[in-house]
Amino acid sequence: MPVQITSAAGVLSLLDEPQEELQTFALKKLDAIVDQFWAEISDAVSKIEILYEDPAFKHRDLAALVASKVYYHLGEFEESLSFALGAGKLFDLNLKTEFVETIISKCIDKYIEQRALKQEPAHKDLEIDPRLEDIVHRMVARCFESSQYHEIIGIALEAFRLDLLEQAILKGDTPSLLSYVVNVNAKTVQHIGFRNQVFRLLVKLYSNLESPDYISISECLVHVNDPVETAKMLQTLIAGSETQVVTAYQIAFDIEENATQEFLFKVLAALPVPAVGGASSAPDPDAMDTDASAATPLLAQSASSASDSPLARIRHILTGEPTIRLNLEFLSRNSQADLLILKASKTAMDSRISLFHSGVTFANAFMNAGTTSDEFLRQNLEWLSRASNWTKFSATAALGVIHRGQIAQSMALLSPYLPREGVSGSPYSEGGALFALGLINANHGSKVLPYLVKELKASQNEVVQHGAALGLGAAGMATGNDEIYEDLKAVLFNDNAVAGEAAGIAMGLVMLGTASLKAVDEMLQYARETQHEKIIRGLALGLALIMFGREEEAEEFIEQLATDKDPILRYGGMYSVGLAYAGTGSNKAIRRLLHVAVSDVNDDVRRAAVLALGFVLYKTPHQVPRVVQLLSESFNPHVRYGATLALGISCAGTNLKEALDLLEPMTEDPADYVRQGALIAMAMVLVQHNETSSNRVDTMRKLYEKTVSEKRDEPMSRFGAVLAQGIIDAGGRNVTISLQTRSGFGNIPAIVGMALFTQYWYWYPLTHFLSLAFTPTGMIGLNKNLEIPRFELVSNAKPSLFACVAATKPPTTETKEKVATAVLSTTAKTMARAKKAEKEKSKEGDAMETDDKKEEKKDEGEASGAAADKPAAAAPGERKKKKREEAFEILENFTRVVPQQVKYVTFKEDSRYVPVKKESIGGIVMLLDTRPDEPETLIPISLPKPETAGSNATAATGAATAAAAASATASEPAPPSPFQYAEVDD
Repeated sequence: MPVQITSAAGVLSLLDEPQEELQTFALKKLDAIVDQFWAEISDAVSKIEILYEDPAFKHRDLAALVASKVYYHLGEFEESLSFALGAGKLFDLNLKTEFVETIISKCIDKYIEQRALKQEPAHKDLEIDPRLEDIVHRMVARCFESSQYHEIIGIALEAFRLDLLEQAILKGDTPSLLSYVVNVNAKTVQHIGFRNQVFRLLVKLYSNLESPDYISISECLVHVNDPVETAKMLQTLIAGSETQVVTAYQIAFDIEENATQEFLFKVLAALPVPAVGGASSAPDPDAMDTDASAATPLLAQSASSASDSPLARIRHILTGEPTIRLNLEFLSRNSQADLLILKASKTAMDSRISLFHSGVTFANAFMNAGTTSDEFLRQNLEWLSRASNWTKFSATAALGVIHRGQIAQSMALLSPYLPREGVSGSPYSEGGALFALGLINANHGSKVLPYLVKELKASQNEVVQHGAALGLGAAGMATGNDEIYEDLKAVLFNDNAVAGEAAGIAMGLVMLGTASLKAVDEMLQYARETQHEKIIRGLALGLALIMFGREEEAEEFIEQLATDKDPILRYGGMYSVGLAYAGTGSNKAIRRLLHVAVSDVNDDVRRAAVLALGFVLYKTPHQVPRVVQLLSESFNPHVRYGATLALGISCAGTNLKEALDLLEPMTEDPADYVRQGALIAMAMVLVQHNETSSNRVDTMRKLYEKTVSEKRDEPMSRFGAVLAQGIIDAGGRNVTISLQTRSGFGNIPAIVGMALFTQYWYWYPLTHFLSLAFTPTGMIGLNKNLEIPRFELVSNAKPSLFACVAATKPPTTETKEKVATAVLSTTAKTMARAKKAEKEKSKEGDAMETDDKKEEKKDEGEASGAAADKPAAAAPGERKKKKREEAFEILENFTRVVPQQVKYVTFKEDSRYVPVKKESIGGIVMLLDTRPDEPETLIPISLPKPETAGSNATAATGAATAAAAASATASEPAPPSPFQYAEVDD
């Protein structure tokens, strides 16, 4: 039997021998027993290290391997890795031991760390240990042998190895791996430069496929901001087959949804202009006819005309007008806004208090956002007339939220309120109307920008300039227009607090994401010179907007703001972090924000730091509750408030249980503004959910109603509750809040709108910007002629799960119960004697039966017969059977499909139409007709002409009075029939 070794002392003693053969023998024995006797060997590890460092020793690699294993067992992984590298080929990657797997993992992490460090300009000359690279290359080779391509892709993306990435994609299942890399690259690669290099590589690989995936190519081109190549691809597609033309339409709709205005303008400039009558015309995409009363198709020209060519349609789609018009039609047609909720809130909240009046105004705007329905305003003109000063500004601007998308009629719609020459109107109405004009044309403002600039220059009133600047910012978002920027700068330099604040914000909106050094220097310098806090705050926000999406490029600027002595600029620095790294999940950004959240001396800065976490992590909402859990329990109420909105921003529309579990206790927080934030955030998380999909919906709706009607509650809490009522029912209950598009891109207007909405803390009119984050939940399928065909979809879920919330029932009039009359003892005795006498009389045989008694018996008989006709009552313990709900639902085109429902919705197997974009449900979807010879049934769209709340105030008031009179008459009993009174002589 083999001898059982109980100690490594004997073997260790051989290390002291001078003969190299004995030392080598000892190392081999130690390598075999190190896992058992590592504690004993560790005392002599210095001797092993001496052998490794001796250049004359022939088996240095063996000494390094033993030393590596000893340090591994001691938990010193850095030392273990260092010696493993020295072991060379003796470190066998094919062994499946815990030691090998751990060291390989540490080796790859070290390699990735050094490769990432090499990307920084200060360390670009860093030399990576060739032994480290050798182990990584051997590991990658092993992965190739076992077809572990996803693992190779992960290493390649983290280690900035484009060559390795391309090799893995080409050797594996290329189409599926390409799709995988697109998703992973967009979500996890945190270095913007390398991420763009990967997208460039993907464009090349997608183009080389046997059947190129043009939709994915277009997404990559938008990521790398290449409008010229995008235009070339669209031209290639419209010159191809019918399927390719329809694909080009889908790409155009996707680009319009995902890209900035500046990108769209450049694509339009790169596309040729379709010739009309043999001559080319000047490119004017905004001059195309978009008559709101026209029926389908969206381009109402004859098919033979050049202006209805595929190229013309592409150009028209890129202007955004077809998308806006379709969404407008969807929202106006399907609106289920519950005006009874607004009516109850209006009644409960004293309109003489401007905060409450504004709260109901905002709630009405959100509930009817994009629906074009201003019924509530027209029904409550007297209440509306109580608005004064900035409340009037907000009430007028609310029309921009309600009629958002009515681009063609925006000027006519707001004409009663807009500034007019020779007419002196209320500056608050005029300023609010200019802001409303910007909101209607938000992110598509080329038609109204000249007018807004003219009004900005013409007026010397600070309120009008304030509205014009905000309108310019909304309409000119991300255009990068230097002329508009200079006009706004001129207003800023007037050093008026009200106008200057709006100008600072608008400058940031116009230069959104450009990282313009000129703008940054000028705005930052003026922020340090002015004495107005409002202007400094406007400029701080504007600077944050300029750095939108710039990631590492914004680091130097962020460091400059975050360390400034002015807390308002540090506040802007936190928003700069949130917007620069929006959706990236950057660990660096999260660390910075968490550090400031617990260390800054200013409450506003700490609140902004916590809130900004929501922007950084909105693409991974499930991580946010864990990140902000401790912050939500902070002793500082500003930090707790920031945690509420961070959850609301990142988890909007998700119904995430962990987020709701954190928010619900905060609705009872001692601080009124924390309760306000919790109520608003709960509405954001629960938007587009009903009582079936979330058991919190009914509870929260009752809480909102209770808080609004509770007059003893704090005004800020009541304001938050009424605002939440508008948010949870936004867009006629047909929109959700989403900070990313259906393609996974950042929804730029939504992110910007949400960031500016959070400034309601300082300035209530900015509340309206939340409407930019409202995303319609319509499924709109279009055929090759951009018409809306009728067809059916299948939703493989119970209808109640995604049904719209039931409308509130009007209160019923309660009838008072009759109270029993007190009976005196003497009266009781008298009644008893009368009853006894009646009984004696009834015993007499000659008594006659009266007619009354016959009728009474007849009535009893009829009652018993009626009871016999009714079904028998259920026996005790026997439940009434409910009608069984179907497990699926048939939906039609142009219907509501909420985000959580998408995974259950499919096209029918025998469907005539199939989407050109695979597995595409929701939003605008281009369809291929599999039976083109059959006649199509189309859904005509015809938008109603807008009605303004103030265009005919007298008529509206008369109509309201007549309606009220009719309602009162209907509730009264009918008058008696006419009669004549005849006088009779005595």
